[in-house]
Amino acid sequence: MAKNLRIKAARAAKDMTQKELAECVGVTRQTMNAIEKGDYNPSIRLCIAICKALDKTLNDLFWEE
Repeated sequence: MAKNLRIKAARAAKDMTQKELAECVGVTRQTMNAIEKGDYNPSIRLCIAICKALDKTLNDLFWEE
């Protein structure tokens, strides 16, 4: 699994820390870190929550080009 730099970029654009985003979507900071590093594959429900928190679509953040 590749690193998810799109989540990191979208989070940075909203000036959010991993911890803030994690709290927003109901996971730990460690889980958010693992998602960004590509070590953890989030459920579709979590993907949608992350998208909503960052005002992005699933296509923006998760679908491979």
